[in-house]
Amino acid sequence: MGTIGSIGFPSASKAALGTQVLSNQRKHKSPYSFMVPPNYSVRLSQICCKLSESGIEENPTSKRASKSKDRMEEYNIAMKRMMRNPYEYHHDLGMNYTLITDYLIVGSQPQKPEDVDHLKKEEGVAYILNLQQDNDVEYWGIDLQSIIRKCRELEIRHMRRPAKDFDPNSLRSELPKAVSSLEWAISEGKGRVYVHCTAGLGRAPAVAIAYLFWFCSMNLNAAYDMLTSKRPCGPNRKAIRGATYDLAKNDPWKEPFESLPEYAFENIADWERNLIQNRVRSLRGT
Repeated sequence: MGTIGSIGFPSASKAALGTQVLSNQRKHKSPYSFMVPPNYSVRLSQICCKLSESGIEENPTSKRASKSKDRMEEYNIAMKRMMRNPYEYHHDLGMNYTLITDYLIVGSQPQKPEDVDHLKKEEGVAYILNLQQDNDVEYWGIDLQSIIRKCRELEIRHMRRPAKDFDPNSLRSELPKAVSSLEWAISEGKGRVYVHCTAGLGRAPAVAIAYLFWFCSMNLNAAYDMLTSKRPCGPNRKAIRGATYDLAKNDPWKEPFESLPEYAFENIADWERNLIQNRVRSLRGT
């Protein structure tokens, strides 16, 4: 199994002043921003402003940019409060993603049909697993139907397994169905699977970690450390443990998960893994 890690950023459209390549380790960058691994760069368009006697004239896109910035700030505040991690989502930088294994990519939401083109041509993606709810898509102004049409045009299978953002209970509940879709797509072997939520920092990496835990003979800590070493993020570990408990439970009188110690279900016996795999596979097509 390959474990090559990388982050891809499709190029932004060129503005009148051209483009510039920014290092991901600029000295003045906040330590609480989403960090790109060494040797990678982000390609950004410069913003043009006309000068007049009264000062700087606003670019026509400035109002839209301001609204987008407000949304990002609101989203990142919620993410830090609910997920308790320092990472941020920068919607204005476009789609970003990380190659976790030779067949699995975790990233942020495709924002336009051209992003789907990029995933197909540059990364060999044959499946997209979307974990967003409708209100997530609407919040960021994404035209999801145009993305789905592009997937059909390129013969990419687009799948949805919505889970509520910043909600560990929703994630715990939806993980088995999401992993069932991911495991099926990987088993088909027709190309890479792109798993995304909004930022690619919570729900999507949690699904990937659960898959590695349940189907790749890893314990939870090994799967968690492997993914987060490639893509810095903070998925909810307890939600994954809870979903593991739910799938492995074979006794109605079993002790409630909430009363178990923090390390419970970070590892599982072979019989539990087999039971989990069978129950996850039974969810295909639901």
